[in-house]
Amino acid sequence: MPDRLRFAPSPTGYLHIGNARTALLNALFARRQAGAFVLRLDDTDRERSEDRFATAIQEDIAWLGIPPDEVVRQSERFDRYQAAVETLKAAGLLYPCYETPEELETRRKRRLARKLPPIYDRAGLFDDDATRRRYEEEGRRPHWRFLLPNYESDPREIRPTQVGWTDLCRGEQSVDLGSVSDPVLIRADGSFLYTLPSVVDDIELRISHVVRGDDHVTNTGVQIPIFKALGAEPPRFGHHNLLVRADGEALSKRSGALSLRSLREEGYEPEAVASLAVLTGTSTTITAVPNLRDLAETIDLGAINRAPARFEPGDLDNLNAAILQARSFDEVAERLAALGVGGGEAFWLAIRDNLVRLNDAADWWAIVNGDFEVDLDPADGELFDQAAGLLPAEPWDETTFSAWTKEVGKATGRKGKSLFQPLRLALTGRASGPELRRLMPLFGRRSTLDRLSAHRDRTR
Repeated sequence: MPDRLRFAPSPTGYLHIGNARTALLNALFARRQAGAFVLRLDDTDRERSEDRFATAIQEDIAWLGIPPDEVVRQSERFDRYQAAVETLKAAGLLYPCYETPEELETRRKRRLARKLPPIYDRAGLFDDDATRRRYEEEGRRPHWRFLLPNYESDPREIRPTQVGWTDLCRGEQSVDLGSVSDPVLIRADGSFLYTLPSVVDDIELRISHVVRGDDHVTNTGVQIPIFKALGAEPPRFGHHNLLVRADGEALSKRSGALSLRSLREEGYEPEAVASLAVLTGTSTTITAVPNLRDLAETIDLGAINRAPARFEPGDLDNLNAAILQARSFDEVAERLAALGVGGGEAFWLAIRDNLVRLNDAADWWAIVNGDFEVDLDPADGELFDQAAGLLPAEPWDETTFSAWTKEVGKATGRKGKSLFQPLRLALTGRASGPELRRLMPLFGRRSTLDRLSAHRDRTR
């Protein structure tokens, strides 16, 4: 059977670059194996899930270049989860608990005081029918817990019980079920927590590999017995390190920090975002990979570091600039037109090596059109006048600038920085930028003459 992998975000906010890491690792792994990539929207949290975020998630992963082969919503699958609930109840593996949060916290503190693991003591498992009726009469509603297989014959006697797997990213892993509480699968209001729907979906969608953040390691240890209780073989698991800022700050959908939507609006290239998201925190050098096919070939889940994947947001600028430098005019023509940028291929070839983001092209287009301000040194006024008088006739090409400045240098005695820097400022308003040999033909003689002559109005 072909490999099937999934990305399972909750539509409670916009995806950030850390979410992109998980999505890309799954999608590219599946593509490399000629498998399928499934988008599963974990929208069982009715209060926080929003359709606008579900739509944004699909737009964002399409922008990254990894549209899913299949999309499912957990909110449309409650009947399947309820069927699994009945199966677990019939097997005696799902039991009601009526404790309030305050009562649970009191018990947790008591266990800590006795130097015991602060896990649930399974009191609800042994409540008799009369006790449960009394709780119901008091208005209490139960939450439901899954009975972990961490005992021999008496569930009261919880024992160290290792559940292990060979992790695709971390190698041999295990979780001691004797040190974790029986997981709550259903809240008191009847809604499902993450754990059970995730297992049911992975079974029914035939997910072969689950690649997710290493904050899910304990979840995996708990979910493996649920897979087996439902008569299914667990998928292969891989837990990658999480992407965090250089200062260790975590990323959050709620904060909106480094959201894919904002990065797209700021003019970043999806390939730059993908390169940073996938390669940071691995043994592979972080470089700008121009297409997802090549990026997929770099993925080695076993080469992912265990430490958090720290990155500087500024790293994205360097990758983005490298991606743009490799773009042909045809690849960006429509986007430049949308920015109101003209000049055709000649303009693009002149400025692309000086861009960090495509949006920066609009600034250089304004400069080509003479829309800029600059303070010029009055001491350079004579230079500008002489340079204006030596401007050659058109047509101009990329040899014009060199020939012109050679004559200006002879006439003024200036050379090097004292010649070129004032001319660059007068012509572009910038101390650095694209090669003037490429820009001058775009300016044209009339505009160049105006820029040189305007020093009389722009000098301090």
